[in-house]
Amino acid sequence: MTVRLRPTLTTLPAYVPGRSVPGAIKLASNETSLGPLPHVVRRITEVAGEANRYPDSFATELGSALAARFGVDPTQVVVGCGSVSLCQQLVLATAGEGDEVLFAWRSFEAYPIITTIDGATGVKVPLREDVHDLTAMAEAITDRTRLVFVCNPNNPTGTAVREAELRAFLDRVPPQVVIVLDEAYREYVIDPEVVDATTLLADYPNLIVLRTFSKAYGLAGLRVGYGIAADATLSNAVRQTQVPFAVTQIAQAAALACLEPPAEKELRQRVEDVTVERIRVTDELRAIGYAVPDSQANFVWLGNGPAEQGGIDALAFSTGCEDRGVIVRAFADSGVRVTVGLREENDAFLAAARALRARPVPADHQTDDTPDGF
Repeated sequence: MTVRLRPTLTTLPAYVPGRSVPGAIKLASNETSLGPLPHVVRRITEVAGEANRYPDSFATELGSALAARFGVDPTQVVVGCGSVSLCQQLVLATAGEGDEVLFAWRSFEAYPIITTIDGATGVKVPLREDVHDLTAMAEAITDRTRLVFVCNPNNPTGTAVREAELRAFLDRVPPQVVIVLDEAYREYVIDPEVVDATTLLADYPNLIVLRTFSKAYGLAGLRVGYGIAADATLSNAVRQTQVPFAVTQIAQAAALACLEPPAEKELRQRVEDVTVERIRVTDELRAIGYAVPDSQANFVWLGNGPAEQGGIDALAFSTGCEDRGVIVRAFADSGVRVTVGLREENDAFLAAARALRARPVPADHQTDDTPDGF
């Protein structure tokens, strides 16, 4: 007997994580090259012995601490198994068959996957010069649109939209459409014109801001993120779609420790080190001859295109890097994302980039149409 599965699964792109190759430098997954913050490691060790107990299913203590930090009511805060889980919960809470979920493309790989799983229709709006085209996104909203994702800074390009343009877009979105500002890389933003979206909550009741402890805080392996909604009705709906006990006790304790003063001091230094390296890597790549957009995240982007215009062939470039002991993330149809790691890791990548720039890519090289993961 053959079991009956949903037809959607036959066309659903597979989740493909960034690869790890023994002995190679991994710059493919936007992780911090360092472990969790030292203060947080001590807290993890302290609570590990309590793993026999179920966690607080709604992470009440962590939610209250986040509410105090951002000056909102605890009912506006929802904690999830990484911000990607909250993305999926938001789709479940707002959209179904016949509804539309709108996002830029290329952007975070999870958006079309979670939309398709839920039975809704994903609407992709092309980037304009590697940045969200918010004017085109506003024009693409229809009476079927239920949810709009804006990834800022954008993954995988690292680009960010500034406050004036973002506010103009938010003003055009109908009040019944939920807007998700996905700020997974907010800690790395140094451009003063890129607004902290939590400051916009009072002005836009249909807005929810997502953050994560996976990136700057170094807790990718523990899976904990959070959302802050302008309206508690929305955060409560997200809680209703959550799997019970989704965030482990150790993850909650680690996230709480991240918010304490010793960890905050450690975080500031790490973020500064990454942003300094990001600027150095960008400048050197441009000096070599690559076209690299300004990044506000912990990675840089090299787009597909003619070599004389600074472009690359994503698959050829990523293969060339791997041959030289560096793993980067290739998106066959659009470009390569490279995490900013430690200085010595970045130097190894830059050496590979120099060697590949000196070696022309064959004009007849064919790209692979294999679906990209995230």
